[in-house]
Amino acid sequence: MSPDEKLAALGLTLPPVPKPLANYVPYKRAGELLYLSGQGPRRADGSMVTGKVGADVSTKEAYAHAKLVGLGLLAAMKDAVGDLGKIEVIKVLGMVNGTPEFAEQPAVINGCSDLFVEVLGDKGRHARSAVGMGSLPGNITVEIEVICRILQ
Repeated sequence: MSPDEKLAALGLTLPPVPKPLANYVPYKRAGELLYLSGQGPRRADGSMVTGKVGADVSTKEAYAHAKLVGLGLLAAMKDAVGDLGKIEVIKVLGMVNGTPEFAEQPAVINGCSDLFVEVLGDKGRHARSAVGMGSLPGNITVEIEVICRILQ
C-alpha cells in the first residue's frame, strides 16, 4: 500500500503546506536531504492550537496535537518531492511547551512518530529528540522539525 493509500485508509487528508510566519521557507533541499522547518499544530481552519502541556493541555491532547503537526510535515514532504514513497525520515526534533514539572515529552511527540510509521512504514522510523521548552512561538503546544532523505 502506498503512503497516500495508507493516509486514505486512516481517514486522513494532508492539509495545505503552511505559509511561513517569518523570514524562512517551509523546507530546504540539500542534495538527498530535505530539511523541514518547525511546524506547530493547526486546526482545519488554520488557527493554531495553544496552551501549556501539563496545565492547560493533557498529554493525550498534546499527542493529538503532535499528530496534527505530523500531517503538516507530511504535506511539506509531499510538496517538496511530489511522492511520499520517495521519503525516508531520518531525524525528528520535537519540542513541547510544558510546565517546568512536565516530564512526558516523549509520549507527546509519539503522536508524530507513530503517524510517520503508520504512513511510511519502516521508512518512517527515525532518530529523535523530544524536549521540553519554557515557551514556544504563539504559545503553541508543540513544535516539530524533521530531516528526511529523498530516495531515488
